[in-house]
Amino acid sequence: MFISVKSNLKDVQRSMRDFAEKQIQFAARQAVNTLAKEVAVAESANIKSTFKSPTTFTQNSIGVKAARKSDPAAVVFVKPIAAKYLDPYETGGVHKLNSRALLNPKDIKLNAFGQLSRGTLARLKARPDIFIGPVKTAKGVVNGVWQRATDTTRVSLLSAKGKRLRGINKVADKATAPRGHLKLLLRFGDALPVKKHLGFGSTAKTIVGRRFNAVFEECFAKALATAK
Repeated sequence: MFISVKSNLKDVQRSMRDFAEKQIQFAARQAVNTLAKEVAVAESANIKSTFKSPTTFTQNSIGVKAARKSDPAAVVFVKPIAAKYLDPYETGGVHKLNSRALLNPKDIKLNAFGQLSRGTLARLKARPDIFIGPVKTAKGVVNGVWQRATDTTRVSLLSAKGKRLRGINKVADKATAPRGHLKLLLRFGDALPVKKHLGFGSTAKTIVGRRFNAVFEECFAKALATAK
């Protein structure tokens, strides 16, 4: 009696190939998603170490698009708004300006992140002791936001709501400077070249190159162990 197992063997081999390919693809997706999360964490930490007191918005600007069966590539990206002002720190160039001129703080309170609080310029414009424009100084013409000196013994400055204004530039010495001195709060200037490099791309490449094999092997082992 002769029994042929050739046809059955082909079916088994085909089934094994399909099974292995399916698990490899699944493990690959799991691996790239794991690595994408690791890269995102590293990029956030990189932002924190590169910049002095970055805002929470900037620190949380890293996003991840996970790999799926229909699209096996995971993507780590900077969210659109932050990407606009972080781009020069990766590709080079000048600071991204929110207006036509760079606001260079001089004698004004900054927030906890070392930046101007939102709405600062609008609030300054509304004050009666503030004017914006060029002033001729000993060092040349300076364009910016200036605060006039106020003799608080004669004048009380009030806000539009009738409240007494704070942060007044008081006349210190009426004998030598009866009109006081202008105080430069913000200076307008052109965008300056960035001096720091974020290294977004190199950070990602380093992590993927160092970790991919180990992560894939771990994910593949789990895929085989849980396969049905």
